[in-house]
Amino acid sequence: MKIFTTAFFLSCAATAGWAEDKWLSIPQVPQMPAATEAGTAEINGINMYYATYGDAGGTPVLLIHGGLAHGDVWATQVADLSQDHRVIVADTRGHGRSTNDGSPYSYALLSQDYLALLDHLGVDQVHLVGWSDGANIGYSISTTNPDRLASHFAHAGNVTLDGIDPSVETNEVFGTYVGMMAQDYAAMSPTPDGFEAFLGGVATMWGTEKTGGLEALSSITVPTLVVQSVHDEAILMAHSQAIADAIPGAKLLVLEDVSHFASFQDPGAYTRAIRDFIDQ
Repeated sequence: MKIFTTAFFLSCAATAGWAEDKWLSIPQVPQMPAATEAGTAEINGINMYYATYGDAGGTPVLLIHGGLAHGDVWATQVADLSQDHRVIVADTRGHGRSTNDGSPYSYALLSQDYLALLDHLGVDQVHLVGWSDGANIGYSISTTNPDRLASHFAHAGNVTLDGIDPSVETNEVFGTYVGMMAQDYAAMSPTPDGFEAFLGGVATMWGTEKTGGLEALSSITVPTLVVQSVHDEAILMAHSQAIADAIPGAKLLVLEDVSHFASFQDPGAYTRAIRDFIDQ
């Protein structure tokens, strides 16, 4: 995947919000509810922002956002799930309010950050809900530290580069998303003028082939639900099916009338899908 330019994506933001179909626009998310705890954890050479919600017992739910985003995109899911679960969100290294130490982005490194965060919080195991890069982080943890995951709700991840739809590079809805995240980055980041370099670093990770590919998934023992949207701009349906086929016992859930940004476009149905899986 090539390195995108901010100018192209910001221009898309003005053109993709008119459509009636859910999958052709990205609604703004509401404000996050009040956190039970929020702060930064000094781990792996960075300051990683995190927040927790709710105080229910049982296995907590860890929500990991997609590339370029931040933990606040989960506001609707947090408000619902925190009623009867402890919910953890964070900003991935270099994203949102978290810093980076100059290290190149890789899913292995981001996975180590999240495991260190769980150690910092004294959490042994979580239900992981991962969207896009969050799902890829989940696949990495599933193969290296499966004991830390009670389950993995894996939406719109990929484990090979041929799982990416090449048309995403000029897709206006995806461009709108990047423009939205550029604005959020400027408002939230410790380096508010650094979005171009940040985007380039993340895009390089997106374009790097992942170690092991589909074959590595055959050893996964974590209960996994692979989630794919009918109108996903970035991930091919056949690739999600191949992931579900490769992970022992995994199932594929197909979300209708939404795209890569399903949690924005139909947050109620998205949260119900999470509940249906993790509360089994």
